Amino acid sequence: MSARLSICSNREMTMTAASNATWSPLFKEAVSLDFRDFHECLDQDKRIAIHDIAGSKVHARMLARVGLLHPQDHEAIQAGLDAIAEEIRSGAFQWKKELEDVHMNVESRLTALIGDAGKKLHTARSRNDQVATDIRLYARDELDALWLEIKALILAFVELAERHADTIMPGFTHLQVAQPVTFGHHMLAYAEMFLRYLERVGQARERLNVSPLGAAALAGTSYPIDPDFSARELGFSRAFRNSLDAVSDRDFVVDICAAGSIIMGHLSRFAEEIILWCTPMVDFIEVGDQFCTGSSIMPQKRNPDLAELLRGKAARVIGNLTTSAALMKAQPLAFNKDQQESKPPMTDTLENVRGAAAVTAQMLPTIKVKTYNMLAAAEQGYSTATDLADYLVRAGLPFRDAHHAVAAIVGAARDQGYGRLSEMPLASMQAFASVISSDVAEVLTAEGSVASRNHRGGTAPEQVRRAAAELRALLD
Repeated sequence: MSARLSICSNREMTMTAASNATWSPLFKEAVSLDFRDFHECLDQDKRIAIHDIAGSKVHARMLARVGLLHPQDHEAIQAGLDAIAEEIRSGAFQWKKELEDVHMNVESRLTALIGDAGKKLHTARSRNDQVATDIRLYARDELDALWLEIKALILAFVELAERHADTIMPGFTHLQVAQPVTFGHHMLAYAEMFLRYLERVGQARERLNVSPLGAAALAGTSYPIDPDFSARELGFSRAFRNSLDAVSDRDFVVDICAAGSIIMGHLSRFAEEIILWCTPMVDFIEVGDQFCTGSSIMPQKRNPDLAELLRGKAARVIGNLTTSAALMKAQPLAFNKDQQESKPPMTDTLENVRGAAAVTAQMLPTIKVKTYNMLAAAEQGYSTATDLADYLVRAGLPFRDAHHAVAAIVGAARDQGYGRLSEMPLASMQAFASVISSDVAEVLTAEGSVASRNHRGGTAPEQVRRAAAELRALLD
């Protein structure tokens, strides 16, 4: 016998027959310790332990209500579950790997505390509908907390936008200078992205807020239960309509991971801009010391590590979406053990997205904007060329002709060494478009460019302040 087989055999022999007593006398052999360790999910289940208690308390009330549980047993179960909840909160609860999951750990402890009454709790219930209920309760609470974090993040963007409604920066397409915009307008673009995420959180919450409790293993139960009562007591909008779907559905996990990947994508885009803006070659902003790190060898370094971590976490959350979607793609109805693996991507997504939103909201007020550098950059790359084309249209030229004329003017400015259109002599521009007059100077500055876009959704300072006020009103 190989050393490996010998070790496994010895480990298995240390297990007593009682290790399989959780299930039934059907099992004659002890569970392999390697299988037990591979199988158990307590690290994940500890997150849903309090929700498991909440579901069990309601299930017990329902059993008592329909006459399946004696009032004295019901009272003992409620007191026992409250005691276990306190043990879990205080850290005194003794988790046992051999009991595999949160459900059997709680039931075993309940029976130890109150005797045979504890064994009656699982009447008309399976671990299949039990875990489906628990993770929905957990996810619902986490989404509620995430909603508040996203709201705080939006408000942080709004506040930064209000402070910099007049600050001019270059707007980009293809990462090339395109047109001047205001920094406040740029920040409100992110506020709009995260506002859509508030809607996604609400929609994900609404879709998962259906109670599976009472579906039992897959077919329902022969006992006269009241699933609607359980649903109401747990705050669900309704009870399940199909027991097979109730225990096998993990759409809401994929839903959460999909929504999480979208917000992390948005945060990653913002993080990329923070990193670019902080580099000395751009030097648009400086992030507070609280959110930067140094170098172990280069004393001058000041790295915006939070932004880099946001990019990295985005990859992780997108991976969770892939995992959760792939997990469900080939499972026949109803419950399969594969679904145990749906918890890690969901919990990891919720925890990382909440953390990312919270820390980004804390970072935003520390950003120091270097307004002079932003304005200087906004005046590069002939960024007011579109304004000149609009000027020519107002002077009577068709837009395509105006576009052609301005392209020729920009080419001449480049050839003659003018870095800005405002530096080019009037006569040189008139050689390409005779309708240009001295008033053209008003439209060739970055300030004039942003001020001219004074319509709803535009970048003008007045519109930035208006949009910020509307967002505040929406979030109240």
